[in-house]
Amino acid sequence: MTDLYNKCREFTRPADYQARGIFPYFHCLESRQAKEVVMEGKRKIMLGSNNYLGLTTNDEVIAAAAAALDKYGTGCSGSRFMNGTLDLHVELEEELAKFLHKEAAMTFSTGFQSNLGIISSIVGRDDYVICDRENHASIYDGCKLSYGKMLRYHHSDMAGLEKQLQKVPENAGCLIVTDGVFSMRGDIAKLPDIVELARKYGARVMVDDAHALGVIGEGGRGTASHFGLEDEVDIYMGTFSKSLASLGGYMAASKLAIDYVKTTSRPFMFSASLPPSNAAAALAALRHLEAHPELPKKLLSIANYARKAFKEHGISIVEEDNTPIVPIYTKGPEYTLHLAINLFNAGVYVNPVLPPATPENECLLRTSYMATVTEDLIDEAAEIIAEQIKITDAMNIQEKGHAEEKIR
Repeated sequence: MTDLYNKCREFTRPADYQARGIFPYFHCLESRQAKEVVMEGKRKIMLGSNNYLGLTTNDEVIAAAAAALDKYGTGCSGSRFMNGTLDLHVELEEELAKFLHKEAAMTFSTGFQSNLGIISSIVGRDDYVICDRENHASIYDGCKLSYGKMLRYHHSDMAGLEKQLQKVPENAGCLIVTDGVFSMRGDIAKLPDIVELARKYGARVMVDDAHALGVIGEGGRGTASHFGLEDEVDIYMGTFSKSLASLGGYMAASKLAIDYVKTTSRPFMFSASLPPSNAAAALAALRHLEAHPELPKKLLSIANYARKAFKEHGISIVEEDNTPIVPIYTKGPEYTLHLAINLFNAGVYVNPVLPPATPENECLLRTSYMATVTEDLIDEAAEIIAEQIKITDAMNIQEKGHAEEKIR
């Protein structure tokens, strides 16, 4: 019998990168998740966070979490299905459904679990689920957990989507799942075309709005609102760990669909419920967003300022939609890792994006922004990035063709 741990011994790439000083992951944060942070004892300009509205440091959000901790304790020690439902969970779900203009909503303990729980419940053994190839990993794992057949189409390829829809038998159910805002490149799904094809073939539509809630749409209501298609999208999925400054996820849909998932979804039924402090923080952040509908516009204004600053410094960026994700084109993986480390050491934190998340020689440095970031900080960061690109270029790095696993 082969030792199960052989694969662990043979997987030497992280150790190799660490030995060479170019392992860019697991840097230790020693301060609040803010526009400037302390990592490993030094100041960094944070251009790699999903804290889009900057609410993790908001006094109202922090106070709400502390009050819930005092009232309810640290956790529920049980699933929502049994002893783990608080009045706070119900209040959050009701306000979230109202905000998103849906009949009902339900919460999950993590965003990843939300996609697992929704897709594995809605898509049955004889059903089909069709995915954009650049969908988030949790969507793929939700498809695997379901007993349905998964089909994929090339990123935002609507002709490819239609070809896959044509493969679905007339007597089978079908769910089209897409990210709303794609997390790596920052582009927005072609939702009007997806909805039109769904109508044509009788499919349902689910949108993962993890990177769209609080970012696009009326008052930050997400992708469907951005396109005026709220009545055409059957299921919204989203997270609390980004714009809503907490932890957890949600499903918003018709009451019929919510009631079904609540009583059939194994990831939901057999997981402990969202801790009270997290639920309270998400609710306070949602209320803050409702009270300040200008925040998403401020966020996008900051991101567009960064685009302009990067161009002025000759930094090559991905020209995509108006979102707070601004990727910088790099070269191969080796170069990208060196540049990421050089930037970290120079005081700017960004996220390297490597194969298979990108083609081999189309790697990226993903920068993302908070509504609290100032133009002065962006100007400082742009100068550092431009300088470190020149330094990294001069290193004459030889690519070795390594490919990293996709990390979310």
